Amino acid sequence: MSFLSNSVLAFSMSTDAFAAAIGKGVAMRKPRFTTALRIGALFGVIETITPLIGWLIGLAASSFITAVDHWIAFGILALVGGHMIFESFQEEAVEQHEHHKLHVLILTAIGTSIDAMAVGATLAFLDVDIWIVAGMIGAATFIMVTIGIMAGHQIGLRAGKIAERLGGLCLILIGSAILYEHLSRDGFGAVQLVH
Repeated sequence: MSFLSNSVLAFSMSTDAFAAAIGKGVAMRKPRFTTALRIGALFGVIETITPLIGWLIGLAASSFITAVDHWIAFGILALVGGHMIFESFQEEAVEQHEHHKLHVLILTAIGTSIDAMAVGATLAFLDVDIWIVAGMIGAATFIMVTIGIMAGHQIGLRAGKIAERLGGLCLILIGSAILYEHLSRDGFGAVQLVH
């Protein structure tokens, strides 16, 4: 995958955390920048770890399913992307209290990073440097969550929902590109074998 693909993937993975951060920012009303940085760092670290866990799981299974790995990558990315788009249309109650205790933030960060674990599993089937991709996902999440916390009150929940929809769409497009690349390469190979 190219640097551009990795960047799109990283920011797509961070959109659900961004949407959650906006909700927290709305509830906190006037958060301090240092608080936003700490929350962003927490989300970023968790979002860096989860694709690595998924990659290890995918790596363990990759030897058994290499013939259909591109279909699995497409399927998982399409499902995660579709789920993100679906979730972005669901109504969410704005938190009325400042629920930014550590255990609540950790559970929220884990909840928003499950899709990164699933994507990490698909990356085991592709020729990527998982450390770079996971680092980019973590950095993008850190940036997006920090912005979401600080800007939550000004931009409101709607912007987070739109970002989540765009992130889901990007994942579906990346999955489709992976599938197209493998199918076209296999198709060309078949033509060459006939000749």
